[in-house]
Amino acid sequence: MDLGYARVSTVKQDLDRQIDALTATGIPPERIYLDKKSGATTDRPGLREVVAYARDGDVIVVHTLDRLGRTVRDTLNLIHELAERGVGVRNLADPIKVDSSNPDDPMAQLAVVLLALFGQMERTYAMERAAHARAVATAKGRRIGRPVLIDPAKLSYAAHLRDSGETIAEIVAKTGIARSSLYRHLPPRAAPTVTAAAGDPGDSRLDQDAG
Repeated sequence: MDLGYARVSTVKQDLDRQIDALTATGIPPERIYLDKKSGATTDRPGLREVVAYARDGDVIVVHTLDRLGRTVRDTLNLIHELAERGVGVRNLADPIKVDSSNPDDPMAQLAVVLLALFGQMERTYAMERAAHARAVATAKGRRIGRPVLIDPAKLSYAAHLRDSGETIAEIVAKTGIARSSLYRHLPPRAAPTVTAAAGDPGDSRLDQDAG
């Protein structure tokens, strides 16, 4: 049998257009499962129920494929998981018509292949955007990745040991802080204070006063 699934992102949005399209294909309201949830969340009871209810030979019908998953890849994974159980997926309004319930239809299978291609493209673009963001952050001197939590007291002790002349190896042994973390988190040494009393070699006035 055909089972319908409709979703909108918020409770303020209207499901009527999707429901009308599904009922127009002959799916009765009691077989149309609904969610008012963002696609970004995995907590979608309606989708969970229709997937659990579907049996071999059933077809889950949606208005557009983006109702099913958060990304093209999510949607494709769901289509494949359902296909392994003998459950098909069909869309109504997308430019590319997908009908995984008919393995003998070459156009339907081509649509699934195209969906897989788009999923791979989406993943590649996401990786490229992430790599670009990392490169920009590095160029600007920003640290990237998960922040490392270090006990401020230990870090202060490490700075004290360094200023006392201890080597990095000795500081690692005494504090337990990793060498790489020390290099990243130890504050730079304070620049020596240069005053007239210390004799500033760059100030010619000192020489004049001395004369």
